[in-house]
Amino acid sequence: MDRWKSRIFEPIRIYLGFGLFAKGVYFAGHLGVVTSMIDQGGIDVPKVMLAHLVALAHLCGGLLLAAGLLTRLAAAVQVPILLGAVFMVHLRDGLFGASPNLEFAALVLFLLLLTVVYGGGPWSADYFLDRREQRLLSASHGISGTA
Repeated sequence: MDRWKSRIFEPIRIYLGFGLFAKGVYFAGHLGVVTSMIDQGGIDVPKVMLAHLVALAHLCGGLLLAAGLLTRLAAAVQVPILLGAVFMVHLRDGLFGASPNLEFAALVLFLLLLTVVYGGGPWSADYFLDRREQRLLSASHGISGTA
């Protein structure tokens, strides 16, 4: 990723992670809200179990996104949840309705898709660990090459 892109995208990824984590904390404390959204969407699944999974995915995925650890996976796990929020729950409210839930959920979905494509970046734990692994591999190849 270009340097200017990372300066713009990295704070967005970190903010997105903390936002999803905060939403997960809210959902964990208010499972009834999540189950009622599942009811609104007409999703025929065990509602309490799905509500727990959504809260857990937002909690764990949000922290991983904020840290930039397993960034693409953490974002990819969020995508089906946000697809459900956009198309099965908030779409019936319409664009520019009384509450901006559809617009906000669509924005979060878009940012998650960008994160899946671009990954962490230079401010992420993924980047740090990858560079560390490359240095270790370079050092081990240098040692074995001279022996």
